[in-house]
Amino acid sequence: MQPGFPFLLALLSLLGSDAGDLVDLTPELSPTSVLQSDFTSSFTSGSKSSSNWSASSGSGSRTQSFSNFTGSKDDRGTCQCSITLPDTTFPVERVERLEYRAHILYEKFQKELSKVKEYVQLITIYEKKFVNLTLRVEIMEKDSISYTELDFELIKIEVKEMEKLIIQLKDGFSGSSEIVDQLEVEIRNMTLLVEKLETLDKTNVLAIRREILALKNKLKECEASKSENIPVAPPVPAPGTCTHGGVVNISRPFIVQLNWRGFSYKYGAWGRDYSPENPDKGQYWVAPLNPDGRMLEYYQLHNTMDDLLLYRHAKQSRITYGQGSGTAVYKNNMYVNWYNTGNIAKINLTTNTVSVTQNLPYAAYNNRFSYANVGWQDIDFAVDESGLWVIYSTEASTGNMVISKLNDTTLLVLNTWHTKQYKPSVSNAFMICGVLYATRTLNTRTEEIFYYYDTNTGKEGRLDIIMHKMQETVQSINYHPFDQKLFVYNDGYLLNYDLIFKQEPH
Repeated sequence: MQPGFPFLLALLSLLGSDAGDLVDLTPELSPTSVLQSDFTSSFTSGSKSSSNWSASSGSGSRTQSFSNFTGSKDDRGTCQCSITLPDTTFPVERVERLEYRAHILYEKFQKELSKVKEYVQLITIYEKKFVNLTLRVEIMEKDSISYTELDFELIKIEVKEMEKLIIQLKDGFSGSSEIVDQLEVEIRNMTLLVEKLETLDKTNVLAIRREILALKNKLKECEASKSENIPVAPPVPAPGTCTHGGVVNISRPFIVQLNWRGFSYKYGAWGRDYSPENPDKGQYWVAPLNPDGRMLEYYQLHNTMDDLLLYRHAKQSRITYGQGSGTAVYKNNMYVNWYNTGNIAKINLTTNTVSVTQNLPYAAYNNRFSYANVGWQDIDFAVDESGLWVIYSTEASTGNMVISKLNDTTLLVLNTWHTKQYKPSVSNAFMICGVLYATRTLNTRTEEIFYYYDTNTGKEGRLDIIMHKMQETVQSINYHPFDQKLFVYNDGYLLNYDLIFKQEPH
């Protein structure tokens, strides 16, 4: 056997040839020894390339050819050779796996690339916002006062402007200036309230602005009446008295605020408790109905108008038997129509308990003869200088309005008057000095006090007093004899009206 042949066989063994054949051919040599084998046998001198070799083993003979190799022998007789064996098998499965992985990687790349594009757009938007925010912060840092303080400064300026305007109005009015004097007092109270809020709580800017807006509206009304040469209203009669000839006009609405339960509570009533013993000490009450427009479940009491405006120090109570928005309060008692019946009830506001219930004789109820556009108000309570009243209809009156004077302690009927006015055609009603005043809707922004019935004389007649409103539907009207104001619940908003009376001849 030639010395270089075992080396080739060992090399083929490393490349994956049949191991059994190699053992037979070269049992005495390992691949490591072959690599550095010193050939002592004769080798064709020089170098050989692209040659063929043959090998035999044992008794038999086996020939195997190899190609694409080079070999040489150095000066010390060491043979060095290299061989190239091409792989004739194409790796189809590996290529398919590679293509599949490449496809998955491409989809992931596209998804991440779309996210990058989206992030680039968001970064551009946020960059603009940060620039804008930086400018606003720089302005705030340069300013010596906070925004809240600035709001109060602006309010003070507005109040001072109204003070100047009221002085000009007083100089321009001829004759009585009771309304202007009243506005002047309210503006002074506004100044004190602003100072108080500024020292106590600087988060009430919105509430105070509501009052300022209402005062501005009153000033505009006075200025307009001056320019139109409208006759100045007669002097206001003494509070709680009937030394006048009845209502002849009404102011524009003073918007107090939205009811405390929110926009969804469009039906209800509100007002101020009246007691002849303490006419100026009554609590303010707000009684919104549930969104169904029928059940009176919760009401609130406030000791002062400031508490009402600022939603503070409220006493909230719950009942489960009130129906409709015909509620009234007299001498610290609330009067309601008992749910789903023709009965009336008296509720003590101190204890929130029912002290008296009574059946109202022959009264229709449960939407039989309610007001126009207002449901569940078949029985409507009213308060005036002389006490407690109830306005309703009966089957015998064929739906015309019936007025009854009640004993406020026992709820028994003291006297009754029948009118010729059909109740379902009336939008609402109230009592002043024993006179019933009824309203009707002209359009979405205007009501008209169009009818009266005087229980003192039994006379009835027509009026044409325009009454502006904020929203479309008037749910209730309550009169306060001492304040001489109407408290109107208008689609969830609490409105005030000042009344102008005819001066009684001496």
